[in-house]
Amino acid sequence: MHDIIRIGRRAVPITNPDKVIFPGVGITKGEMVEYYRRIAPHMLPHLRGRPIAMERYPDGIDQPGFFQKAAASYYPDWIRTVTVRKVGGTVRHVVCNDAATLVYIANLACVTPHIWLSRAPAVDYPDQLVFDLDPSGDSFEPVKTTAQAFKQLLDQLGVPAYLKTTGSRGLHVAVPLRPDARFEAVRAAAQQLAEVVVRQAPGERTLQLRKQLRRGRVFVDINRNAYAQTVAPAYAVRARPGAPVSVPLEWQELSHRALRPDGVTLRTIDERLAAAGDPWAGFWRRAVSLHSVVRKLEDRNAAR
Repeated sequence: MHDIIRIGRRAVPITNPDKVIFPGVGITKGEMVEYYRRIAPHMLPHLRGRPIAMERYPDGIDQPGFFQKAAASYYPDWIRTVTVRKVGGTVRHVVCNDAATLVYIANLACVTPHIWLSRAPAVDYPDQLVFDLDPSGDSFEPVKTTAQAFKQLLDQLGVPAYLKTTGSRGLHVAVPLRPDARFEAVRAAAQQLAEVVVRQAPGERTLQLRKQLRRGRVFVDINRNAYAQTVAPAYAVRARPGAPVSVPLEWQELSHRALRPDGVTLRTIDERLAAAGDPWAGFWRRAVSLHSVVRKLEDRNAAR
């Protein structure tokens, strides 16, 4: 059994649309595909040009899934790809530039298309810097205060900062960049900024990679800022009960007691967009040079 979804000039077959992907709430593959078709105008600006790693669950999220990086040979010729280097060779990734491609990979039971922080062909030059704030305990409040600390620091530096839920357990703070510096420089800057925030509350925040040494503190993860690393993009569904979505936030929402990192789902995002709009709509128009960020941070440190 299959359906056909027509998107522009493309006819995308949807196989087994009644297959349940989220068993706890009965969300089928057809419903997930329709979500990605509908959300494409908001999501595609964060996908275009980027190598994608597909997190797939053909038998539903209660069964083992897998990450797929290499594009299969049977994909239709209109699916864009990019070949990038890896240790020992190369790999050809899907690049999602249009709604038809997003629907096609959703039909592969790709619940989450994880994106690189850089775009082809300049894959060594990221166009965003990301702090992944991950709780070590059950409380979400320290994650919120850590995100607010990043906002205050970046405001002091005159650097744009954007906030979203991960759709899982934490928050992402992102800075849009002009692609004028390599990953090594971006990661070094992320490290310096994170050290400032961690020093403000060392009992609550840590850069410690080893989980057993975090002692309940928020892990400020800068490790996404590296070649071939990925993040879940804005509006991606996550493979968790209820089909939560990674949702862009307004900064004032950090003060809302009801805020949860997985509080908006595939079924409730439309209502939120209708009421609040898209806080990341202007993300790429505010991109800054990493060199200016580093200079401002150096000036701040010199003045202290």
